[in-house]
This record gives sequence, structure tokens and C-alpha cells, in this order.
Amino acid sequence: MTKKWVYLFSEVKQAENSVQGDWDKVRGLLGGKGANLADMTRIGVPVPPGFTITTEACNAYLAEGEKFPDGMWEQVMESLRATEAQTGKKFGDPHNPLLVSCRSGAKFSMPGMMDTVLNIGLNDETAKGMVALTGNERFVFDSYRRLIQMFGSVVLNIADEAFEDVLEAYKHEKGAKDDTDLSAEHLKELTEKFKKVVKKEKGFDFPQDPVEQMRLATEAVFKSWNGRRAIDYRRAANIADDLGTAVNIVTMVFGNMGSDSGTGVAFTRNPATGERLLYGDYLLNAQGEDVVAGIRNTKKIQDLGQDLPQAYKEFVDIVNKLEKHYTDMQDVEFTIERGKLWMLQTRNGKRTAKAAIKVAVDMANEGLITKKEAIKRVTPEQVDALLHPQFDSAAKQKAIKEGKLLCTGVNAGPGAAVGQVFFDADTAEHKGKVEKLDVIMVRPFTKPDDVHGMLASKGILTSEGGATSHAAVVARQFGVPCIVGASAAHIDLEKRSMEANSITIKEGEWISIDGTSGEAFVGKLPMTAPSIEEQTDLLVLLKWADEICATPGMRKLPAGWPSTGLQVWANADYPADARRARSFGAVGIGLCRTEHMFFETTRLPIVQRMILAKTSEERVKALDELLPYQRADFDGLFEAMDGYPVIIRLIDPPLHEFLPSEHQLLEEVITMRVKGQTDGLKAKEELLNSVESMHESNPMMGLRGVRLSIVMPEIVEMQVRAIFEAAADCTLRGINAKPEVMIPLTGHVNELKVIQPRLIAIAKEVMAEKKINFGYKFGTMIEIPRACLTAGEIASVAEFFSFGTNDLTQMTFGYSRDDAERSFLVKYIEEGILPRNPFQTIDRDGVGRSMDIAVKDGRSQRNNLEVGICGEHGGDPSSIEFCHIIGNNYVSCSPFRVPVARLAAAQAALKYSEN
Repeated sequence: MTKKWVYLFSEVKQAENSVQGDWDKVRGLLGGKGANLADMTRIGVPVPPGFTITTEACNAYLAEGEKFPDGMWEQVMESLRATEAQTGKKFGDPHNPLLVSCRSGAKFSMPGMMDTVLNIGLNDETAKGMVALTGNERFVFDSYRRLIQMFGSVVLNIADEAFEDVLEAYKHEKGAKDDTDLSAEHLKELTEKFKKVVKKEKGFDFPQDPVEQMRLATEAVFKSWNGRRAIDYRRAANIADDLGTAVNIVTMVFGNMGSDSGTGVAFTRNPATGERLLYGDYLLNAQGEDVVAGIRNTKKIQDLGQDLPQAYKEFVDIVNKLEKHYTDMQDVEFTIERGKLWMLQTRNGKRTAKAAIKVAVDMANEGLITKKEAIKRVTPEQVDALLHPQFDSAAKQKAIKEGKLLCTGVNAGPGAAVGQVFFDADTAEHKGKVEKLDVIMVRPFTKPDDVHGMLASKGILTSEGGATSHAAVVARQFGVPCIVGASAAHIDLEKRSMEANSITIKEGEWISIDGTSGEAFVGKLPMTAPSIEEQTDLLVLLKWADEICATPGMRKLPAGWPSTGLQVWANADYPADARRARSFGAVGIGLCRTEHMFFETTRLPIVQRMILAKTSEERVKALDELLPYQRADFDGLFEAMDGYPVIIRLIDPPLHEFLPSEHQLLEEVITMRVKGQTDGLKAKEELLNSVESMHESNPMMGLRGVRLSIVMPEIVEMQVRAIFEAAADCTLRGINAKPEVMIPLTGHVNELKVIQPRLIAIAKEVMAEKKINFGYKFGTMIEIPRACLTAGEIASVAEFFSFGTNDLTQMTFGYSRDDAERSFLVKYIEEGILPRNPFQTIDRDGVGRSMDIAVKDGRSQRNNLEVGICGEHGGDPSSIEFCHIIGNNYVSCSPFRVPVARLAAAQAALKYSEN
């Protein structure tokens, strides 16, 4: 049986039958535009007759070295004859010519990314016939000159300027302000001038054969699938490269036949706000590209009710019908020819994040869609975009045109920030906290002891580092807009300045950074800063999402494993973070990093004294000073999370991170010796010796985590005492404290067997002292591959697992996170060596498989084992879906990612409960 490459709009049923009635596959075959034109034809909407050449034909054409597949063109000509029969016109007939458009149409809407040619079939002879038929010479030659220009640009690859320059010069010569001021005679002359452009640029005449015009236009549309702008759009929209585009050959209807004709584009709801109000523009006596190109001032769609009231009434009825039919906001194109309305396209309309959420919620409340469908309609990225400050898009474009784009880097922390540049953490903190300035902290890279400056800043920019570098991780944790790896920025810390794009920015000068796009600008850009409390539609949607996740039976897992969807917890180090997490809907703290508390300026000297202590007694004395600080920190967390679990990770990083850098100390000692300064030299030399003695070749795999707890148990003993004293005090105040103590970096069960009993003994001792009992858990962070492979043994001691996927990814791949992103990881992703950045999305085949083994092995030993994730992946939708699949109880992420994670968790639950 001959392969069917072409379907008339009236053959939609055949297309459905060819793919077993799957409408999604129909869209894949006919493209979104072709499928909807056929569907509109079926439901009685006025659509000009035509046919669709399938996406399969496009892929075959490209695969066969830009050659039409066997039988395709014959089917095109057969469908053309059927279209002639439907219209009563004949293609190429000089007396009653049929004119057509050739339009692209991929499965997923890619507005303006591929090619379209209008008025195909016009030539010198058919133009005469059209004049005789219509009695409107101006309309005919307006259409003819448009064909030559579009065909020349799209099909023959002649630069637009070659035609535009001629047009502008001719209008100037004739004293015409707009195209509409040109007479019929003018347009005839312009048509001849455009023919000369083609001859000059290509060396041959504009094709007079209508069939040749259509053939070349079809090839141009097929080729446009691999045009740069289409490829760039697909990359940005995550659209697959192998889908191809369909070609739609549609009978031309004309909006440029006089004052009773027009053309327009409209949305059934406001695509910016989601408001249920018809939104769009139109022009009388114009063709479609006039509206979208902005070459004439358009009129609001509601004004059509005065200009052409009968056509407008029919239009409103049709678009309401289309919205109900497709149960989504529609983006439509239409033409009115001598009072007769024709619909040229309908598709689900592109919309802002705000509009997407409002439309989904409103349509559910209107009964058009279900709550489940509303949840599936909104993307996690839209929720994220809605909750971060954003620059005004027009202001950004204006800044780019004015040369104010300073540099670009990795978009590490979404949102927008405007502030004055400062180059070190102490200054940033002082300027931000004391002087109350808006600060952008700029550094080559950041370290843990820069946290205080980062927290006082409105935004962060670094010239080094990747998406999971320290700056990026902290920025996302605290919702600070951040750009990292802006390699074009040359930062001179001595001169207190940075240079990029031949622009020098001195300390104290203003810049604006967009952490969503990774762009930094000179000066101040206007922005908006929404809050979740103001997003009433989002709150409704997330409430529905939580209801889905809380429904039993969402997961078909073994008995004892969770049957509901994922809970969403948050990473929070301070009470303010915990309160923010609760306001965003978190139902637990999955990670409190106690070491961040040590970096505060009042505590760091005590911490350093503890590290440098010569005896255990000296160390304990320093720790006794720290204990009240830690207890107060934990007290605030338990109070903020009243009734919800709080997982507190015991100290994890190596101790040298709390001391000055070896390089810095060495420079200071040498400088003092050269200058003969003896005051303080001995103490500085002793500190240098201590730091040198702690040097490790690979600190990440050195003395840290549980290893540090075993070698120097006094630290974690103090921390556990502080945790349980705070929990006991809260319980006595009527607060339901639920502490869970996490021991990091376990690689062997014996490590837990050594340290965990000592810590449990302290917990019991504190409760006895306070004469109070409350529930608690001791567990471990799974971040070493060996821990995944021996999870059953570890679960015999640990009561919960929390995957630290940042370190687990590093150790599984053997990558140093920052080094990989700086040197080779981007290339790996660009060249397809890796499908995506494994530090942003869980590598399911490697890291994910280890996690799956750990969950199954752990629960084989402890059936009710609580399992979560607290790495950066906890806020990534794909990673959240994977955690749902393997049976995690919860994911934990930055407070600012909690709304995103709530939606993603519900979408995962729906996806796998319905399959």
C-alpha cells in the first residue's frame, strides 16, 4: 500500500485511523497547525480548503538529502486538484486562479521560527485574471509584490533589506508615509522593481510557474526545520529535533480587498494576566504579516465590533466554541474577505507564568477542566518564574540595544536584583546591614566564610564556578539572584573594580543582574517583586497539588512503603529560613547545616579556638561557650516548625574551612618578617603551623563528616546536647518538637556503630535531666557509593536515610563539581556526551540506580525506613519525579523552591497513578 504523505483537511478521520485514534499522534503527524485546521473543518468552523504534507514527509526529505520521498509530490498534486474542486478555482488558471499559502506547522507551536509564503500562484497572467475577477487592481498588485518579497526572502534567501530598501525609497519618492498610501499604479511599478531585485540577486527571473512556486516554497518550509532560529528555539523549549514540520497548503483568503476586509490575531483570554477577556489586534485592508510585523498601528479586537459588527459577532461565537472544544486558551488567526470570516489557525496560546496559573485555576473552577488537569497544565518553571523578582522585559531589551549588557554567565539563582557592587563579604555585610544599601557582591568565587556577605546582598556575581558551586548553592538556598562563571568579567580585587565588554565598574557603582537568564547589566533596571501571599491563584493550585500528594494509593509500592505522593520539606539553617519554608508550604526541614551557624562573626573566634585547642579540656571549654548559641538556633527552628520534623546534620566540612587560608597566612607571615614586625608574629606563625598540619590533598574525601565525629567526638556531643536541650525546652513550652539527627558521610556501618550509641546516650541523658520524653530519630546521609551498596547493613543502625546527591554525584562520576563545570562539563552536554548536567538533574542510570538499590536494600532491613533527599536535586522536577518512582518519603529543597517542588510532586503522582 502506498505511503500516505498528504491529507486533505477533510481527511482528519483517516489521519486518526492511521495512528489508532491517538490525537497526540495526529498532532505529531500533521503538526499542530494542520491537525487543528482539519479539526476545525470537522466541527464546522469556516476554514479555507487545503491539505497538509506530513511531518514524516519532512523527515524523509531531510534524511534523503533534501529530496521529496517517492509518491509525495504526486499526492500533493492530487490534493491540489481536490482543493480546486472544493473552491471552484484552478491553480494557475489565468481566468479563475486559485492562490494558496504555504505554511509551516510543527507538533509543538514554534511561533515565527519557520517559514511561510503567501499568495502562491500569482504571476503575470494570473494577476491579470485576478484584476478582471475582482475589479481591484490595487489589491492584486499589493498581493503580487508581497509574494515576490516573501518568496525572495524565504525561498531564494535574498536579504530582506534588498526589498525593504527599494520599498522605502519608492515610498519616499512618491510621498507615501505607509504602504496603504500607494496606489494601484504605484504597486504595479513596485512589483516590477521587486522582480528586478530577484534578477539582480539571483541571476534568474522570478518563477512564473505556479507549481514551481509551490514546490520551492514546500522545500523552503522543510529546510526551515533545521534553520538556526528553529534550532535555537527547540533548544530553549526542549523540543526534540526529530519531530519535523508539516507543510500546510491553504487556499488564500484576502484581508486586503478593501474596507470590508481585514486580518487579525487574538487570544481567548489575556495571555499576560490570564483575565477572561478577548485580547488581540486586527487591521482592515491588510494581510496577516502586517499585524505581526508591526508595520502598521493595529486596532484592538473589540473595535472590530464597530467596524464589521456581523463578522465580529460570528468571530466571538467561534472563538468561544474553540476554547470549549480544546479546553484551553486559544491563540487564533483570522481573515475577513469582503465581510466573510475565515479562521486560519487555532492553537493553545503561549502565556506568561501568571496567566498560565490563572487560566488553569479559572478553567477548573468554570468546569472546563478538572483540578487534576489544572495541575498538569502549569509547569514547575512557571511557578518558579512567578515567585522570583523579574526585570521588565522591555527595559532589558532597551538596555541591550544601548550596549549596557555587561556580561553573561550561568543562571545559578533565579530572580532579578539591582545594587551597588562590592568586592568582599565584610564590606558587603556592612553596606547591606549597617548602611542599608542594596548590594551586589562580586567575587571571583565564594567560600563558606563569605556567607554573611552573601546573605546581606541582593545579588551575587562570580567570574568562576558552575551551577552547583558554593555561590550557586547558597544563592538558591536563600533565594538570592546569582550569576556564576561569568568568565568575561575580569575582577581586580586590589583596584576594587571589574571590567567586562570594555566597560569598567568601580566599587559602589550600580549594576543589575538577572539570575534567571544569566545576564548582568550596567546601571539600574526596573523590576517587579511578587510574593506568594499575593498569588491567590497559585495558592489555590498548590492546595490542590497537596491534596493529590496526600491521597493514599498514589504509589503502588510494597507494604510499609509510602502509598501517598511525596511530601515537600525544605533546607533551612536559621529560624527565619524555617518560617519562610512554612509560608511556602514545606512540611518539614530536611536539612539544617549546623556549620553555617559557626561562621557568624561572634562565633567564629570561639570555633577557631576550639579547633586549635591543644587538649581535650581546652576544646570542651570552647565548645561549652558555643553550646548556648547552638541551643538557641535549634530552639528557634523547632518553634518555627512546631509539629513538623526537623533534620539537623551534624558538622560535615573539614575543620580547616573555619580557619584563614594557608596562602593568606603565609603571605602575612612573610610580610611581617620582611618588615621586621615581631608583635603578633609568633601567634601568626603558630596559626600557620596549625593550618599547615591540617592540610589535606583531597579535603572532600578527608577528615570530615562521621570521620571527624569519631576522631573528635566532643564537637558532635556538644551539638547533640544542644539539639536535645532545645527540643526539651520547646516541649516544656508546649511546642511539638520533632528532632531527627543526621550523621553525615557514612561509608561503613561500623562508623555508625561507634558514634551513634554515644549520641543516643546524650539524648537520653538530656531528657532525663529535663524530666521530659519526646520522639526522635538518628539517621545518616547517604552520599558515598559504598553506603548505597551496603544500605541494608547501615539501616540496621540508622532510622532514616537522606540522600546527599551533590556529593553522591561527585563520587559516582569521579568529578570535582566546580572543576568539571569550569573545564569540560559544558562541552560534554553541548556535544551530547552527557544528556544533561548531573549536578542539576539526577543521573538515573548511574547515581539513580545506586539510590534505588539503597532504598530497596535499606527497607529490606527496616521496612518503615524514612527516606528523603536533601541535595540540590530536591528542587529539580525531573529529580523529584525519580524520587517518587523509587519510593522516597519526601524531597527537601531551598525554601524558595518549595512551591515548585509541591507542583512537581503532584505531577509525578498523577503521571504514575494514571499509568
